[in-house]
Amino acid sequence: MKKAKLILLTLTIIIANNIFAQNTETKKINWMSFEEAIKLNETTPKKIFIDVYTDWCGWCTKMDQTTFLDKDVVDYMNENFYAVKFNAEQTEPIEFMGNTFVNKGSNGPRKGTHELAQALLQGKMSYPSYVFMNENNQLLTIVPGYAEAKDFLPILKFIGSNAYLTTSWEEFSKTITQ
Repeated sequence: MKKAKLILLTLTIIIANNIFAQNTETKKINWMSFEEAIKLNETTPKKIFIDVYTDWCGWCTKMDQTTFLDKDVVDYMNENFYAVKFNAEQTEPIEFMGNTFVNKGSNGPRKGTHELAQALLQGKMSYPSYVFMNENNQLLTIVPGYAEAKDFLPILKFIGSNAYLTTSWEEFSKTITQ
């Protein structure tokens, strides 16, 4: 009888641990390539969010470790945007709007900057920077720099909810409760 109770208790603990582990699993942003986002946007239009980063950028890493793991940011991003991670120093060519964008400076010891990163950031190379595009793949705005989740989520909502079409950021930000 004691042995049966011990086995039952052990099984209960194992099952409870499995259920708890599943519920605490960290949700992540559904990152994709630029090409994947553009292709998906053809059939199921959504705004596109592009995280323009480099491997050596400390603030980019901090965004990945904090803001981009925040549950509210993750949920809102996945629901309202195609999220793209774009390494500004990548070497692969990218076709977009009839143009081929390349990294011409990637042959030497220094990594060059990809032409698409230069185009998306309008030559203002600062990392991290976030590019927002509408459902027609047109640039809406560029937001540079690190931001904590509490400051970043309102920006996502301003763009994602289309508030930017009728309201200034100044007016919208007054409606935000922290």
